[in-house]
Amino acid sequence: MTQPSDAPRHAEAVLPWDVARELAHAAATPLKPVSRPLAEAAGGVLATPLVSPVAVPPVDRSAMDGYAVRGAGPWRLGGHVAASSPTPPELAEGAAWSITTGAAVPVGTTSVVRDEDAVLVGDLVQGPAEVGRHIRRAGEECAANEMLLPAGVEVDPPVLGVAASVGLNRLTVIPQPRVAAVVTGDELVHQGPSGPGRVRDAIGPMLPGLITRAGALTTPVTHLADDRTALIDTLRSADAELIFVSGSSASGPADHLRPALSALGAELIIDGVACRPGHPQALARLADGRLVVGLPGNPFAALTAFLTLGVAAILRMRGLPLPSLMVAPVPGGLACHPRSTRLVPVRVTGQGVVPVGHGGSAMLRGVAAADALAVVDPGPASAIAARLLPLDPGARPWGV
Repeated sequence: MTQPSDAPRHAEAVLPWDVARELAHAAATPLKPVSRPLAEAAGGVLATPLVSPVAVPPVDRSAMDGYAVRGAGPWRLGGHVAASSPTPPELAEGAAWSITTGAAVPVGTTSVVRDEDAVLVGDLVQGPAEVGRHIRRAGEECAANEMLLPAGVEVDPPVLGVAASVGLNRLTVIPQPRVAAVVTGDELVHQGPSGPGRVRDAIGPMLPGLITRAGALTTPVTHLADDRTALIDTLRSADAELIFVSGSSASGPADHLRPALSALGAELIIDGVACRPGHPQALARLADGRLVVGLPGNPFAALTAFLTLGVAAILRMRGLPLPSLMVAPVPGGLACHPRSTRLVPVRVTGQGVVPVGHGGSAMLRGVAAADALAVVDPGPASAIAARLLPLDPGARPWGV
């Protein structure tokens, strides 16, 4: 690990794609667990197992609207049990009580006859009554003190529902990291088309959605001119555990990220990645522990850098592992680069993956029509299989 400088990167400093991805994951630190009410826990990751304090359901309940009956029919209709009713009295042999879904069944109930299967003649109920049918038994979903989910599960709406169903009011979670996004460039404009001396910013509109889909929190993108002092001030003051900087990660005269990092005493962890597009990406750690990811200025290259270094760092901050990637066949083959990993926009079909074209570093047309990036390892010829890197950073990788 080195101190950043103004000097151009040397080829030997550029890391293989897999190594860079793993190093970015290892360089981040999981955030400290916090206890949060259910309404504020979504997006976090369980820091402790989710254990049910009670059996669910706590008593036998009706699974249908119908009639709770005891013994063989026909049954004489007595009272009614609503879902909100307290525990009803014991059911006598040959008796029936009308009942709603979710209500506690009377003691002695042998079956629930569904409304649509029942025939009511006066106060007599007739219908099929298989013993135990349409009754949710106490503890059917879980027993008291049973572990329902292990630590490391992302808290999504179903997890919140499970927590509520077993009576929990709070969860201990690793919170979502805070992420800041900075886009630099004198030439960038934010309205209208590109033109001479004008380039429409395509990275700024992408970053907030990418960050939130990766499971982090973010604020509006900061736009800066190519100004070293302004970049230093922005990095110093950013209230975030991770900062993305786009457009300053190369070694040209307008690329101020590495000098800015040097001025702040940052440790340069990754200084270039052997992939195409996206090789001039970087990862650094500021003196206070915050991480900075440098994204190239070309839109597709910036996206590949985000998916390579950025997603890996965010996963680790959330306490999540770096997932393995599914391998898929490439019926037509994909050309390998002799030294660099190629990241190729592809569609996923039942027969394998098909490249969609338009995969230049400045192009987004291809990825907009793609399902994934095919990760084509370096080699002398063509690849007949490739790993799949999801374009949606919030998606579970195929086959995992």
